[in-house]
Formats: sequence, C-alpha cells, structure tokens
Amino acid sequence: MAYYTLKDKAFNSIPFLRKAWVDLVEAYLIEANWYHKGYKPSLEEYINNAWITVGGIPVLSHLFFRLTNSIHEEAAESVHKYHDIVRASCTITRLADDMGTSLAEVERGDVPKSVQCYMNENNASEEEARKHVRSLIEQTWKTMNKEMIDPPFSTCFVEVCANLARMAQLIYQKESDGFGMQHSYVNKQLRRLLFEPYE
Repeated sequence: MAYYTLKDKAFNSIPFLRKAWVDLVEAYLIEANWYHKGYKPSLEEYINNAWITVGGIPVLSHLFFRLTNSIHEEAAESVHKYHDIVRASCTITRLADDMGTSLAEVERGDVPKSVQCYMNENNASEEEARKHVRSLIEQTWKTMNKEMIDPPFSTCFVEVCANLARMAQLIYQKESDGFGMQHSYVNKQLRRLLFEPYE
C-alpha cells in the first residue's frame, strides 16, 4: 500500500500508517492491562482509549492515502493528529458497537464497555446507561457535522468518515450484534436488498 502511494502520489505514507497501527496496539495493551488488573475505568477514560480500539484509525488512514488524489502534508498530519472528523467517526463506531455487543463481550470476559462504565460510575441502571450512550452518539454526530463544514480533507475522505459511523449504526441499530450473529437482522436486510425482488 505504501509503495503505491509513493509511486502514484509521490508521498511517503509509511510513518503515518505505522503510527496508526502502533496507536491501535498500544490502546489494546491498555485494555489488556485493565482486564488483567480487574480495573474498571471511568466512562471518560474508557472512551479516550476505546475510540482507538474499535479499529477505525488504521482503516481510515489506509483509505485516506488511497482515496486522496493530491496528498498534502497538512491534511496527512490532520488525519494522524486525529482531527475531530476522524475521532468522531471512530467514537460513534465504538459507541454503536458497545450498544450492540457489550453484554455478550463482558460475559465472554472482556473489559467493561461504555454501558457498564456508566453504570459503575453513576450507580445507574442499564436502561439509564444506554440512554446516556445514545445521547453521547447524538452529541458526537453534532461535532462531526460541524467539522464537516470546512474540513482539511477531500470530500471523498470526509464521506468515508461519515459512512464508517453510519455503517456502525446500521449494523448495531437494534442494539444487538448485527455483525457477529450469524442470523441477525442485518443478514436479513442484505438478503432482501440483494436477492429478493423489489415489490
């Protein structure tokens, strides 16, 4: 990938791509430490790490270099200083994922997710925690929409960031795991879209 970016666009993307992957692995290590120590992070502490562990940073980084025709150092730096558009996209993806998969993941032995972090921190019910996480998703969309007005990136890349967040909300829209469950409603929707005639 970096070779083609250098060849086609005369831009060395290796330092930027390396940073994306290193940040992801470091964030995974933080979660592993929490798990092994039995540590329950605050919601803020969790989100500050979890928006990276959702894996959007490497995906968006690779897409930035493939989709952007004329790469400027300033735009590349904005991606890797995690411009609000990039961060918001990953945060929405993480929170939507948590709404759909948190119970199953905690039962499997994963670290507490945003719902559980809010419950632990505020002695709240699961329903109250889910309501709060939904409001965080809404606030993050507002931030993202504001930043999309005058971004340092190409329109194509901004749309990719928005579509990542939209896709996550589609997959986890019924607050269930539309990705990991074999017979989920997402599979049914895709089957209807691709294989069944429109009536």
